[in-house]
Amino acid sequence: MIAFTMIGTNDLKKAAAFYDALIGEMGGKRAVDLGDAILYAGADGGPLFAITEPADGKAATVGNGTMIALAAPDDASIDRWHAKAVSLGAENMGDPGARERGPLKFYAAYFRDPDGNKLNFFRLH
Repeated sequence: MIAFTMIGTNDLKKAAAFYDALIGEMGGKRAVDLGDAILYAGADGGPLFAITEPADGKAATVGNGTMIALAAPDDASIDRWHAKAVSLGAENMGDPGARERGPLKFYAAYFRDPDGNKLNFFRLH
């Protein structure tokens, strides 16, 4: 169900050195370097793990820069699931749609749950 998890950092270079070594030891490696974020893939091809500088420019704190992405089998499911989340009280943080970021092409929709946690529904294209 999980596509990737992301945590924030205030020092991407230091965090990258740490995770390069740690995830390398686990059999994984960098999958994509976006400049302000790095995604790692495990040897088993399972969910990705990412580190990032917060997009809002504020300091990373527990939760700021953190987002959980829930894998979806198709774009229609993302449309449906996002509408359901909003109907249940989630705050819309980004309508469903095709997106590109660096070499990544994906379809996603973003929301904050009633506690303010940021999640998205995600499918690589």
